[in-house]
Amino acid sequence: MGSSTHTSDMPLVLGIESSCDETAVALVRGDGTIVAQAIASQEAEHAPYGGVVPEIAARAHAERLAPMLEKVMGDAGVALADVDAIAATAGPGLIGGVMVGLVSAKALAMAADKPLLAVNHLEGHALSPRLADRALAFPYLLLLVSGGHCQILAVEGVGQYRRLATTIDDALGEAFDKTAKILGLGYPGGPAVERLALEGDPKAVPLPRPLKGAAEPHFSFAGLKSAVLRAVESGAHAPADIAASFQQAAIECLIDRLERALDAAGPFPALVVAGGVAANKAVRAALENLAGKHGMHFTAPPLALCTDNAAMIAWAGIERLAQKGESFTGDPLDFVARPRWPLDPAAETVRGAGYKA
Repeated sequence: MGSSTHTSDMPLVLGIESSCDETAVALVRGDGTIVAQAIASQEAEHAPYGGVVPEIAARAHAERLAPMLEKVMGDAGVALADVDAIAATAGPGLIGGVMVGLVSAKALAMAADKPLLAVNHLEGHALSPRLADRALAFPYLLLLVSGGHCQILAVEGVGQYRRLATTIDDALGEAFDKTAKILGLGYPGGPAVERLALEGDPKAVPLPRPLKGAAEPHFSFAGLKSAVLRAVESGAHAPADIAASFQQAAIECLIDRLERALDAAGPFPALVVAGGVAANKAVRAALENLAGKHGMHFTAPPLALCTDNAAMIAWAGIERLAQKGESFTGDPLDFVARPRWPLDPAAETVRGAGYKA
């Protein structure tokens, strides 16, 4: 935790994140110092349902955000007048939760006469490695893997994203969560599958590697998820072996698809991973090996910055402020929350991908 000293040439940005089931607030300085932050999990509220319930999530955000804002400002020892801008996730995500955070940010911006920065949640993930690794320069190849998204993007600058691949059905994080549910591991599923996989044999269960070897570098995980269900229903395999075999199959799919993307669009000086699945240690190790094989620098955010957090939202705001310059007065206060907001709107729709394209 850094100092809260604020200078005019070192912007201090307040970030708010509420796109799914984490309520988060953070103050971040222009040099990358996280001055203060708070994250409230909703695991207990959603665990009985085995997944996130949008209405419950939105209500929890509304109940928790104001006290968290007060706590973070108090911990930092700063007033709202000391903040240079207020950044909030404006999409994509569960629209009720997004609206809670964005409306709160609008109110604060209006009350304090500060710029509002409406941040794309995916851009927060895409730029978060630069918060963790201040030497990371553009361009870099990004694997964005989370519960709702699985994409490979060329990150060429702030606001400059070229999508090279996407999932045509499920995101990898969703597949982890569904596998956990099938195995009866509870919620959140990803960490539970990772823990159980440590006890199993990754070669024990013959599972498919969807799209492995395909010409285009897109992803598919629906078939893998269905194969896990069949393996469980067969009763022939230990749960730990199923978890380990699932995780291994998923990793091999990621590596194969990244190899294909590098063949088509490489080389890149750095390979970066971001999103909730980036917290998986086996995934990180495989990606680091791939980067080494291709002579690429590998960067992954610290585990705390992989899952949804407000520091990455504040940092994305800082990046935008630096890009736009002193004449930038922020986004309009009537900016509308977006349930869908692709980083590369010009990317061609992939057959079967729907809105995930």
